[in-house]
Amino acid sequence: MGKEYERIEPRLQEFIENQKVFFVASAPLAGDGHVNLSPKGRQGTLRILDDRTVAYLDFGGSHAETIAHLRENGRVTLMWCAFEGPPNIVRVHGRGEPVFRDDPRFAELVAGFGEADGPALRAVIVVTAELISDTCGFAVPFMDYRSERDLHADYFGRKSDEEFREYTNKKPYNNASIDGLPAMELPLPPR
Repeated sequence: MGKEYERIEPRLQEFIENQKVFFVASAPLAGDGHVNLSPKGRQGTLRILDDRTVAYLDFGGSHAETIAHLRENGRVTLMWCAFEGPPNIVRVHGRGEPVFRDDPRFAELVAGFGEADGPALRAVIVVTAELISDTCGFAVPFMDYRSERDLHADYFGRKSDEEFREYTNKKPYNNASIDGLPAMELPLPPR
């Protein structure tokens, strides 16, 4: 049923690009640390940069768990599953790196996302695949897509970048993870 791949083949790329949501999993090295699993899905916020590299826009909120885990150990898994059409699950297991606002690569990476760039963008997460696989997805239910949620973009769209930076500074799990690992360097640099 499952198969491993050396690269993100065109068929896998098409599948990934057609999904409305994906999931990001990361964990600290400590055995008693908290595993994190986050849904992502704002339209256009994921790009396949080449056949082994994926990037997505990381928008601010109340936590920065993935960033903290990536800074500590780099391990990350991205997963897409078919909620419509033929069943399938694709995973990219790899090493991730947050590219922050003050990194010289940030502007060029963000420019590649075009209209998907938006308020509260704090980093671009770049993932280099070490293992790419797909599995059957026979147990994944059918679900219908209605529309994008625009609450995050609307909420942060009413804030200036300075107000967003103040918001970020006040949240306890932006500077460090729930396990106390360093996450975002605060205050965030301006855009």
